[in-house]
Amino acid sequence: MLELDHLVIAATDLDSGEAWLRERLGTSLAPGGRHPGWGTHNRLLQLGGRVYLELIAIDPSAPAPAGPRPFGLDDPALQAALAHAPRLIHWLVRSSDLEADLATLAYRPGPPVAMTRGALRWRITVPADGRPAGEGLLPSVIAWDVPPAEQPPARLPDAGVRLAALRVQGPPATLGQQPAVNSPVPIEWAHGGRSALAARFETPLGQVTLGG
Repeated sequence: MLELDHLVIAATDLDSGEAWLRERLGTSLAPGGRHPGWGTHNRLLQLGGRVYLELIAIDPSAPAPAGPRPFGLDDPALQAALAHAPRLIHWLVRSSDLEADLATLAYRPGPPVAMTRGALRWRITVPADGRPAGEGLLPSVIAWDVPPAEQPPARLPDAGVRLAALRVQGPPATLGQQPAVNSPVPIEWAHGGRSALAARFETPLGQVTLGG
């Protein structure tokens, strides 16, 4: 079964994004790295077990990619929103049998693309236009091609932040395509209202909700 892997928060740049998160979660993030060919870079935060948070931004030092950047980062509307504040924009689930799991989905998250960064190797679904399925409500799928001990969650320091719950709200037509996900925290699928993701955390500053 697919498993919850990580949450994605986007910002206009990593420094301001980390400062925003530090104010709310009470901790700094760990260095991540650059994504060759994507024009993005990231920083990371352990959320307990095999779940983590990715802060991502356009890398101003990287050449413009040949295609759209991931997670809809090139979308003018998203860029305008990020100019006001970072935003929880997406989430990913982990597969141990990517082709088989993709065949079971009721939606199309995009074809798998092979990625590397240092010793890390993974495959991730990327839509042709860069926009995640269901306005980001339906998860992209990632398959790590390294052992669990070498994946990001196992290598990140424990900063005392834990994911407590994830809420996915959107139209029934979109949420009706939801995949079955094995998660260490509750995932609530809320039909109706505007499309939104919200994550609740236990932090050194107390309980905090981002998004919504």
